[in-house]
Amino acid sequence: VGLLYRHGYFRQHLDADGWQQERYPDLNPFSLPLQLLERDGTPVLIDVQMADRTVACQLWKAEVGRIPLLLLDTDLPHNAPEDRVVTDKLYGGDVEHRLRQEIVLGIGGVRALDRAAQLGELGPDWQAGGAEIFHSNEGHAGFLQLERIRRLVAAGGLTFDEAVESARSAVLFTTHTPVPAGIDVFAGHLMQRYFSDFAHDCGVTPDHLMTVGQIAGEGLSGGFNMAVMGLRLSAAANGVSELHGKVSRRMFAALWQGITADEVPITSVTNGVHAATWTGPEMTAVYDRHLAPDWAHNPSAWKRVGDIGDDVLWRARARARERLVQRIRTWVRSARERRGESSASLAWTDEIFDPDALTIGFARRFAEYKRGTLLLRQPERLMALLNATDRPVQFVFAGKAHPRDDIGKDIIRQLVHYSSDPQIRTRMVVVEDYDMELASVLYQGVDVWLNNPRRPHEACGTSGEKAVLNGALHCSTLDGWWDEMFDGDNGYAIGAAEDNPDTAQQDAADAQSLFELLERTVVPTFYERTEGPLPRRWLSRVRHSLETLGPRVLATRMVREYVDQLYIPLAERSRRLTIDDHARARRLATWRTRTRDAWPDVRVHAVSGDLGMASIGEHRDVTVDVALGKLDPASVCVELLHGPVRADGSLSRRRVQSLEPAGSTEHGRAYRGTFTCSDSGEYGFAVRVVPANDDLLSWTDTGLVSWAGEDVADAVDGW
Repeated sequence: VGLLYRHGYFRQHLDADGWQQERYPDLNPFSLPLQLLERDGTPVLIDVQMADRTVACQLWKAEVGRIPLLLLDTDLPHNAPEDRVVTDKLYGGDVEHRLRQEIVLGIGGVRALDRAAQLGELGPDWQAGGAEIFHSNEGHAGFLQLERIRRLVAAGGLTFDEAVESARSAVLFTTHTPVPAGIDVFAGHLMQRYFSDFAHDCGVTPDHLMTVGQIAGEGLSGGFNMAVMGLRLSAAANGVSELHGKVSRRMFAALWQGITADEVPITSVTNGVHAATWTGPEMTAVYDRHLAPDWAHNPSAWKRVGDIGDDVLWRARARARERLVQRIRTWVRSARERRGESSASLAWTDEIFDPDALTIGFARRFAEYKRGTLLLRQPERLMALLNATDRPVQFVFAGKAHPRDDIGKDIIRQLVHYSSDPQIRTRMVVVEDYDMELASVLYQGVDVWLNNPRRPHEACGTSGEKAVLNGALHCSTLDGWWDEMFDGDNGYAIGAAEDNPDTAQQDAADAQSLFELLERTVVPTFYERTEGPLPRRWLSRVRHSLETLGPRVLATRMVREYVDQLYIPLAERSRRLTIDDHARARRLATWRTRTRDAWPDVRVHAVSGDLGMASIGEHRDVTVDVALGKLDPASVCVELLHGPVRADGSLSRRRVQSLEPAGSTEHGRAYRGTFTCSDSGEYGFAVRVVPANDDLLSWTDTGLVSWAGEDVADAVDGW
């Protein structure tokens, strides 16, 4: 489900100074492969409340393979002028415009799904029972959770808390940003204006509804955070690479007070790419012949990469590179002619790039953290690479900056200025108007894909995955997907797997690392011909890249992980909670309220156990005295955490186990257990009490924990 942007994403034009100009095309949906949903010849409409008025949306459907894509469109004659432009363009308007777009997407999207299902546009499974799982990518669609809660309150007779338990059980939230600045935060007065009536429909006050998007202690002064709402109103959450999952756990740790960041319930599923879309004809033919017809879906097929001969692999890569060179010459010439340059003055464009030279590509959104000008930090060394006659290197850059990102635009301008030098203009080019067609040719034709974001600011970054499928070698900082998939030989790593808060120092070090890689390893290996006319060591590295990365960068792997690890478990739990008129969801809501109210009286009174120096395999006993207040023992679990002690007193490589009930005490209940020391030396343990309920996915979902030796009030999230 998405929005039909009548002006789409902007087209890019670079002026004579290299400054990005934006042009928004006026799209006619009737000329696109879209179907307007109609009934009896009349467009099907759904309504969405926007503060003091109602906005109508018509629905378009695109068939993307076997998947229907619903697109909402507010550009209707009977909508007010300011409402018609809600779906006008991506990255358009102010913050309020963005809020209105997200209301249409989230609330309108749920209503659009229902309406399309009623019309039979989504297949028989939808007509039978509707969606089992809602997958919210980033907070942009997050209001879908509020709409589902409102429906359960209005039609199902549930309280707000009961509706939250039922609705959130079917929602997966995926965060796509590793920095707080990438999250939508709306001012309190805007949220009050647009959601006051909605709150009453949910059976709560506006102030209460606002708490779902607030960080405890900040109130609406801190704004309504869409990621916070997404996390609180979903049953599970994930980042889009292993490193991004780790970064996200740190970034959102404040929502789970009382636990360490590594226990924050945000997992990860690394992004993958659609092979049929991005793999070029040259490599597709090689895979079809030497791997298997189903190589895009069969991970084991990639084990046969070794069957691809050097001559076959090199010939395919050379043809793709030659195709890239011809297209670049055409693109550059056309762009300069549009700027008014004469054909006679553009004869040099026929000399752009050598079809046999090492070709390095860099194409993506231009943002400061992606460091598109990292190579320009040492211009003399770059000039030497470009002007080498025996081992020439050529660079192609492409990409757009956000329309309001002047820093990103200046990065493009700097690249244009540097590459305009007559000495190097046939070896380094900036191609304007980056789109999927241009991207495909680049992925398919370059020998090396360059990616140098400032770690750890890249959530995943799939451009390199697309290039890898085409036989390019990935050269990247250890960020995003590359951090988990680089094995030392399947590409190249820039710098170390370290996060340096001194950005200037990190940039200088990474630039030095990049040039050393290019000068000492990448360029010599590509041009090495010690065993005949082909670069044997280069091709061996390409084969190793394909064998180790091919099956891992595929979207089929990604979808399989989502289904097995998240969709199926969530669907099964959601069914349990919602059958019999949401019986278990109602009970869980009651239990959660009772447990939260009683939790201030839950305390660990005493702990006894050996904290001396340990030997590997040594068994140690622990006894704990716990006060449970008004809670019954079945509502809690007493956990023991043990491991080697770090210099700061914390536990490393800690293991967690449950302690067993051992009768009553003066304060409440006794718990005992035995643990085995996994290391020798200083070895410690900690004890905590956490909520327990079979219908919870994780106790961390409650925000409640009581540690031995700590004040429980500090360990409770206020939401």
